[in-house]
Amino acid sequence: MSLGELHEVAHEVWAWIQPDGTWWLNNAGLVATSTGDVLIDTCANEERTSAMLEAMAEVRPNSRLRWAVNTHAHGDHTFGNSLLPHDVALIGHENMRRDLERDILLDNCPPFWTPTPDWGNVTKRLPNLVVHGRLDIVGDDSGVEVHSPGYPAHTTGDLVTWVPRRSVLFAGDLIFAGLTPLLLMGSVSGARRALEWIEGFGAEVVVPGHGPILTGDEIAAHIDAHRRYYDFVDASGRAASKAGATPLEAAESLDLGEFAHWPDSERIVLNLHRWCADAEGREVDYGKAFDDAIAYNDGPMHTSVMERQQ
Repeated sequence: MSLGELHEVAHEVWAWIQPDGTWWLNNAGLVATSTGDVLIDTCANEERTSAMLEAMAEVRPNSRLRWAVNTHAHGDHTFGNSLLPHDVALIGHENMRRDLERDILLDNCPPFWTPTPDWGNVTKRLPNLVVHGRLDIVGDDSGVEVHSPGYPAHTTGDLVTWVPRRSVLFAGDLIFAGLTPLLLMGSVSGARRALEWIEGFGAEVVVPGHGPILTGDEIAAHIDAHRRYYDFVDASGRAASKAGATPLEAAESLDLGEFAHWPDSERIVLNLHRWCADAEGREVDYGKAFDDAIAYNDGPMHTSVMERQQ
């Protein structure tokens, strides 16, 4: 029984993949350098983060973890931060640090998911290095680059980690491979704009924030699918605004078409809440957005974060 699998996606570059990538089951990564290793993201709870770190220690038994990058503030990528060695430099976008500091789910998770996640023995740990645009981690044999798109996309504080010598991009939640993207804390238009930015890296391997590792033609195919989904959300939001419909009313009237088979399809409600808030120039009511997603889903959203994956 496994909580995830470590895959070497290029020489001395690994991706930690947690099937099936739905709510709270993220991907992470590790890059080896001669001056210390770089971790990309932790996991949602103690058990899963510990399993990941143990697997990484097996492939790098004599290494020192020196840096860790949080691709954004959401707890599936950050709640395990406190399990890292105290001397690890933790890197995040300036907005990501602010959002994680304000996060309430670690201490008091509402009953939005079933089963309600149990985080285990973890505490909130914030980045001690903040990125505004770009940060280079330079070793004597390599470089690892941390980049921000510079505008809201999945969140207002997204980062990607680029390993140019291996042509590997850790895209965080700017890419959901085969799952419904989540834009509630970001921007529909910004997420679409970020796809061209991601293409600009010319990566041969993309590790998404959720879902399987992408290579070759799979990268372009998934980016194109994201574009179509964001265009669908945009068109649906415009239609809802014209009809005076709420995000929930709009979602309930939609045929999701090619996107209906994507897991976590109830995120259409959350994404329409984001679209409407931006169109109306107001803040999102997050409580209302999740209540509507639960109504659309006919109950709390499912998470298997506490289940061991076969």
